[in-house]
Amino acid sequence: FMVANGLVALSGALVAQSQGYADIKQGTGAIVIGLASIIIGVTLAYFTANATVTGKFETASYTVSLTNNDSKIYKLISEGKTSGVFQLESEGMKKTIKIVNPHNFDDLASIIALYRPGPRDFIEEFTLRKEGKVKIVVGARSAIFAPFTNIGVIIIDEEHDMSYKSDTTPRYNAKDLAKYMAEKANCPLVLGSATPDISSMYLAKENEYALYTLTKRANNANLPEVEIVDLRQELINGNRSMISFKLQEEIKKNLANKKQTILFLNRRGYSTFVMCRECGYVAKCKHCNISLTYHMSENKLKCHYCGYEESVVKVCPECNSSKVKYFGTGTQKLEDEVHKLFPEASTIRMDIDTVSKKNSHEEILNKFKNENIDILIGTQMVVKGHHFPNVTLVGVVSADSSLNLEDYRAVERTFQTLVQVAGRAGREEKGNVIIQTYNPDHYAIIDSQKQDYDLFYNQEVSLRKMLKYPPFCDIIMIGFTGKDLNEIQKLSNLVYKKLKSVINDEIFVYKPVPAPIDKIKNKYRWRIIIKCKVTSNVL
Repeated sequence: FMVANGLVALSGALVAQSQGYADIKQGTGAIVIGLASIIIGVTLAYFTANATVTGKFETASYTVSLTNNDSKIYKLISEGKTSGVFQLESEGMKKTIKIVNPHNFDDLASIIALYRPGPRDFIEEFTLRKEGKVKIVVGARSAIFAPFTNIGVIIIDEEHDMSYKSDTTPRYNAKDLAKYMAEKANCPLVLGSATPDISSMYLAKENEYALYTLTKRANNANLPEVEIVDLRQELINGNRSMISFKLQEEIKKNLANKKQTILFLNRRGYSTFVMCRECGYVAKCKHCNISLTYHMSENKLKCHYCGYEESVVKVCPECNSSKVKYFGTGTQKLEDEVHKLFPEASTIRMDIDTVSKKNSHEEILNKFKNENIDILIGTQMVVKGHHFPNVTLVGVVSADSSLNLEDYRAVERTFQTLVQVAGRAGREEKGNVIIQTYNPDHYAIIDSQKQDYDLFYNQEVSLRKMLKYPPFCDIIMIGFTGKDLNEIQKLSNLVYKKLKSVINDEIFVYKPVPAPIDKIKNKYRWRIIIKCKVTSNVL
């Protein structure tokens, strides 16, 4: 039905299709996509959407619904199988739990959904999983370590999100572990995203994953209109505010029409750094080589890496000048600016500083939705998967904040974030998105305005091929940390020379350099980058 009506486009090897569920073709690492009463069995599968709000999550979740007698998961559970659904946001987890809620099945009372357990419940829940009494596990990335037995399907929502990778001990990537588990269990793995990871989409294009595409928004809603505002021109026109004239105008319209607005800025705090205009001194953390951020609500300077804090600087400690200025901007400063421009508007802020208490994340979202607060101001937390019917305007205050980071994925992340945050607008009626930027001609900005993933993918993958970045090679980073800088430098150079003496010309080893933040928690950080295709010979 959905294929016939243009809601779904299919590509990849079609194995079986029927009004009921077809038998899954058994093979090494069979990964399957299920949609209502259709199953497509393939060697590998990929689940994506060309636009946000297509219902991709609901489609995948319907596959695991216990209240749907025809669902594949219902059939799997009847066979004694276990299912895993992975989400990064608690709101998404709760939505999943609501969909798979087995309240209509007395005989399946032992089937429960788990997410973010408290310490007191951990041992009991771990034991239940190990004994096989838990049939559906809903959780964040760490739930991948649950003692699954007899796995029937694994679903990963928002698979492009880098949060599935842990950069602290223990280091792991939940996506890679899920793939390994699916291969070992010979079970389906479903990956979902409106803005797929470039490397994942490349595998789909190479027919290693099958591609399954939802082509229309849920409820046939139109995509929001996206407008780019050049902040350079705003300065020429005399606007020194964080909020462009165009965005101010649209917010006024929304307030008059009793509609809600989301303002996105991926920096928390009030000012991002403090500098003396006399001698150039910048207030930095004593334990990390990073500038301190000013938090106005507490009137403190804070380090976002180790938690160090100190009193505000009024007089420069280097030259005793009083010409100390607070530069940059964060969500606290944005909220202050909104209050000055729109004193009649009610606001609520959502960042790591406001969600530190238990359940505060859900409380803020519910308050914004249920109390019809005019403006939600937030960081990355406001981007993912939230559904606010009355939100018709989204303003991206600074689209450049992640564009020039020292990471080959910076452009991809910028595009993904802009498309995802734009998807919060106009989910049930016409919506508008204003993107403010100093780089209006950058292809990531232009493609996000068009909300054209395929266009962005083709541009980005061509650039990566030329520069030999993933998916055309693998990148290995060897990190060195320690309290003695000289020892770290000596050791990293020793390892570099040893590597250069044993490798061939197909492996690129770059000289050891300091990490982008070369000191955190009193430990210096250096690294060696290696580019190659990882094979057993390389390892």
